[in-house]
Amino acid sequence: MSALWMILASFFFASMGVCVKLGAGHFSTAELTFYRGAIGVLVMSLLMWHRGTPLRTPHWRRQITRALAGTLSLACYFFAIGSLPLATAVTLNYTSPLFVALLLAFWYREPLPRTAVGALLVGFAGVVVLLRPTLASDQWIGALAGLGTGVIASLAYLHVRELGRMGEPETRTVLWFSSVTALTMLPVVLAGDGFTLPDGRGAGILAGVGLFGAAAQLAMTRAYRYGPTIVAANLAYATVVFASLFGIWLWDEALSSSGVIGMLLIAASGILVSRARQRAPSPRRTD
Repeated sequence: MSALWMILASFFFASMGVCVKLGAGHFSTAELTFYRGAIGVLVMSLLMWHRGTPLRTPHWRRQITRALAGTLSLACYFFAIGSLPLATAVTLNYTSPLFVALLLAFWYREPLPRTAVGALLVGFAGVVVLLRPTLASDQWIGALAGLGTGVIASLAYLHVRELGRMGEPETRTVLWFSSVTALTMLPVVLAGDGFTLPDGRGAGILAGVGLFGAAAQLAMTRAYRYGPTIVAANLAYATVVFASLFGIWLWDEALSSSGVIGMLLIAASGILVSRARQRAPSPRRTD
């Protein structure tokens, strides 16, 4: 059942990416990010009310730090989706496991097995293969934003890990993230051209960004809660497959053979890194 929840989450994440790409021509990145947070606040508030989960947390400083990292990562991701082929942007977002492994090794001093080192090299080689032959000269800013998403998201994931160890409910963590996202992006939107009044189609796109994103997070949470972590982590790369199919269907995005190879290398690397980290012995705590 865990596998089905993760595949469903991957489909929802790819669907959110479709809505972001559709909306990129009508709304700014800040607007799309704001609506993603605002709708997430609504959905998570209702869910927490239903479950009786309190909003107050003793770990509010770490919640804010995680939320700020997640907000910046989300904004970079949405910008990359608007600038790049959908499958390329999604694949760059999924380089985050590579950066998580590096941070765990160099910051948290967790052991990095030799197989993980080799997998990291394969993954970053995949990034080079994916980007170098497939991007036009005016797409490199989007590519850098996509890689920035992977780097910054790795920081957010580590905070999520620590919050989980502290006993924080996932819904509260997502609510804090969504709230900080909306509050952070609101002045950015107002300082720019302000909000764009959406028509019926635009309202549907904005609703899709928020609802698909919230549904994806809930399905992903259930997958990790009720099944082996390694299975959920591996199946997360199904998002790349769904994004590729959506890109071909909606925008006739044809990937070169080298682009496909790059995606496969990144996906294989992420899976191998996850497996190697799970098998590595846990370090003894010294604090």
